[in-house]
Amino acid sequence: MNFPKELKYTKDHEWVKIEGDVATVGITEFAQRELGDIVYVEVETVGETIEAGEVFGTVEAVKTVSDLFMPVSGEILEFNENLESTPEAVNESPYEDGWMIRIKITGGTEELLDADAYTELIGE
Repeated sequence: MNFPKELKYTKDHEWVKIEGDVATVGITEFAQRELGDIVYVEVETVGETIEAGEVFGTVEAVKTVSDLFMPVSGEILEFNENLESTPEAVNESPYEDGWMIRIKITGGTEELLDADAYTELIGE
């Protein structure tokens, strides 16, 4: 599996790309494989400030629905609206086209894992 070294990760299987005080967030390749074919991504929290660890949306796969957890504290600036018509992008390109939200970071980055720690967490 692919876990890019330049990204950070959470124990809840989200990835985070930090650029200054803005983070782009999605779910890891491991998470999308575990979920299976993703059919819907729901994020209704744009404009809200949410603490790290709180739910910001859900992802629905053919066999299950899973909560999405904030990897850092901050204001949700943007939802990847392309996922409304092509949720399968999360399966096909989890680190690029399948990103879910962008956040203005206010805190919580100290809990993030590097690629090696995340790989160890999932036992790969």
